[in-house]
Amino acid sequence: MSMLTKAEAEAILKQNFAPWINDLNLRFETLEKGRVVLRLPNNPRLNRLGGVLCGQALMAVADTAMVFAVSTAQAGFSDMATVNQNTSFFRAAVDSDVLCDARVVRMGRSLAFGDVLFTTLGNDAPIAQATLTYALLAPRK
Repeated sequence: MSMLTKAEAEAILKQNFAPWINDLNLRFETLEKGRVVLRLPNNPRLNRLGGVLCGQALMAVADTAMVFAVSTAQAGFSDMATVNQNTSFFRAAVDSDVLCDARVVRMGRSLAFGDVLFTTLGNDAPIAQATLTYALLAPRK
């Protein structure tokens, strides 16, 4: 199977993820082998007091982005489950789109490991970082 296109990734997102994830209006900025960049558009419904983007939204985006990073690393979407996610928050994102850069660090036969870095649009200083582990439920060939 060839690399996922943006259209294929958008279809997978719509068909396989919970409706509230689709409500985030995530946009695929980059799809490469083992790497995906998603844009989370600024949305006041995701903010807490002071217009600060809530951490729960970032964690959901990290989990979603890494599914696609793993999918590009294995040349297609397959069933997988999050085993672990650890997120560190560095600074607040206020009234800005957020970019989520997800990269596969290692692909095993049954587990995949990844790293996610979050920045705000126009500012390369990270706002958060997450590490994730996935169980690959369909055997790799």
